[in-house]
Amino acid sequence: MIHKNIYKLLLLFCASIQLSAQQIPAPKQSKSVLILNATAHLGNGTVIPNSAIGFKDGKLTLVADASTIRLADNAYDTTIDATGKHIYPGFIAPNSTLGLVEIDAVKSSDDEEEIGSINPNVRSIIAYNSESKVVETVRPNGVLVAQVTPRGGRISGTSSVVQLDAWSWSDAILKENDGIHLNFPSSFKRSGTWFEPGVIEPNKDYPKQAEEVNTFFVNAKAYNQDTPKERNIVLEAAKGLFDGTQILYIHAEEEKQIVDAVEMASKNSIKKIVIVGGFEAHKASEVLLKYNVGVLLRRVHDMPTSDDQDVNLPYKMAKILTDKGIIVGLENSGDHERMSVRNLPFLAGTCAAFGMDKEKAVQLITSNTARLLGIDNLCGTLETGKDATLFISEGDALDMRTNKLTMAFIQGRNINLDTFQNKLNTKFKAKYNQK
Repeated sequence: MIHKNIYKLLLLFCASIQLSAQQIPAPKQSKSVLILNATAHLGNGTVIPNSAIGFKDGKLTLVADASTIRLADNAYDTTIDATGKHIYPGFIAPNSTLGLVEIDAVKSSDDEEEIGSINPNVRSIIAYNSESKVVETVRPNGVLVAQVTPRGGRISGTSSVVQLDAWSWSDAILKENDGIHLNFPSSFKRSGTWFEPGVIEPNKDYPKQAEEVNTFFVNAKAYNQDTPKERNIVLEAAKGLFDGTQILYIHAEEEKQIVDAVEMASKNSIKKIVIVGGFEAHKASEVLLKYNVGVLLRRVHDMPTSDDQDVNLPYKMAKILTDKGIIVGLENSGDHERMSVRNLPFLAGTCAAFGMDKEKAVQLITSNTARLLGIDNLCGTLETGKDATLFISEGDALDMRTNKLTMAFIQGRNINLDTFQNKLNTKFKAKYNQK
């Protein structure tokens, strides 16, 4: 009986935490909005120092230099003077588990991984929790769009792209089932344990593991070319890879991994390929350029993968790849990845600090990522006809000292930027009579 009562108390505690974080999503845009006099970073490398940004019914209708246009007094219902401030497209977080896990230690709130090794039929979107307390913490830094991605196994499953202010997973969808995620086998492995790592040595099982992946692609291609006698939902789920409606996201770091995986995918007529991670992608640049493959670069706030590498190589990698002509976006998976998604703009800021042009660094988390995810028709840049998903910051959004959002809009809706942490801050400031 005591154990049952403790269990009930834990459930109530977890439920109270979840309920306390719930916010009401912003209503659909009903009045047109014009933002004047801000410095607009369009996300395509262009900056308008004195801008006029207008939107209506959730879509951008005006992106121009305010000093060169004339507007009627009643052209827009609401006018916002953003003098001295900066406007950016909403930042995009790819390869994220936002909304799939709430509390790591509570198993019932963890839905990022499915049992089994080959799961292209597993759809992450139906497990996405739009009311996640973690999701609301990333919006105050300008992250307004995310790719919800499953984990585990050889083929983890299918991701979807969502906007981060919604009533439910179905309301959140920007692009459903955008791609399938493959964890390509590593050609090397490290002995030992995580707290006492051993030496790096060749993976003797690599040929066998790579051939298993190839066999799946061969079977899936054959299955989807003919009319099968019996339905196989695993093979059927890969159909989009061969007709070009889905992207194959290959999670790989090493040069050999990347080369073998890209050539295998191309040999099997997979039309769209993106590398996720790609720390040694610069060594495989010829293959990436040959097959028009972009890279969602691993978290740059990390150490090199080998002892003989430049300690600053992770910070320089985005520029190295971009200079070679490869489309590069930034992802932030790894330890504490969901909580770290809010730091995405500062990863781009680090790339700028280590030699990359500031506006090209902005592209790493806006237009480049949108192109790699196949959502560049909706977001990623401030262009007329695209979703009005953008934010106003008091300063440089890539600098944690000045990235202070005053307003943010998702599809024209003025969203709530408050968080549970802000509420606690206000509460205890009041307790101790602090301003």
